[in-house]
Amino acid sequence: MPRLRLGVALLIPPPLDREVDGLRRAVGDGTLGRVPAHLTLVPPVNVRTERLDEAVGVLRRAAAATRPFTVSFGPPATFLPDNPVLYLPVEEGAESVTALRDRVFVDPLARALTWPFVPHVTVADDAPPERIAAARAGLAAYSAVVSFDRVHLLQEQPGRVWVPVVDVTFAVPAVIGRGGLPVELTTSARPDPEAWAAVAGTGRADVTVTARRDGEVVGLVTGWSGDGVAHLLDLAVTQAHRRMGIGSHLVAAFEFWAAERGCGRLVAAAEAGSAAASLLRRRGWTDDTGRAGLCRTC
Repeated sequence: MPRLRLGVALLIPPPLDREVDGLRRAVGDGTLGRVPAHLTLVPPVNVRTERLDEAVGVLRRAAAATRPFTVSFGPPATFLPDNPVLYLPVEEGAESVTALRDRVFVDPLARALTWPFVPHVTVADDAPPERIAAARAGLAAYSAVVSFDRVHLLQEQPGRVWVPVVDVTFAVPAVIGRGGLPVELTTSARPDPEAWAAVAGTGRADVTVTARRDGEVVGLVTGWSGDGVAHLLDLAVTQAHRRMGIGSHLVAAFEFWAAERGCGRLVAAAEAGSAAASLLRRRGWTDDTGRAGLCRTC
């Protein structure tokens, strides 16, 4: 039966990720370039393909019960003599990391462990003891502070390369339509596999807002921003859930996301005569003069 090799981690956000990768490069970490700088919550675990949606559900529930938190790392430590690993221990905020880890370390993401859980960021795995000693001496005063606002599900690709496939922000999902037919809206950097399967989309995306009803994906909007302009890329609602206001709520969520980033202009390459174009016009979007699609000025 097909299985996926998955892991759960807190990815170190920029610009600290580049600093940590610099330390990894200096020490000679063999996973540099294959594994992003991270703090492991669930080490590699085999999950049957048909249970991927369950795994994503675990992350969604864990994230809904978690709020953004800050931790401090350093100075470097090692697991020697048991394990030749150089790492940055979590000095402050370990209780928040551990609480999140306990929420995600459940079936189908739970697995037997060789070592007890220690919140840390690996700098070098399987490093020579003398190099670990030199790095600890040279980085004895090193420390860093980082804030986390989301958790990632990673999947192993050919060549033992690990890539993030799902991210879930730490927030209670917004619920619209209370008392009628409530819809749950969640925001992430990329759509999860279940959302892609329900509503196909294409292209680059910095944000995805997914609409669910009773746990079922019913629509999504994706987009990206740059130079003060937010680009709405995909807008779709499943056939059975159209004409219920879901698309309008998705666009409103995208407009809010754009406003939070200071975007003064919104553009969408909506096909003329499409349902998406009609919806955007109803929300005040107009023809983007000289260009394809619609726009709106904030």
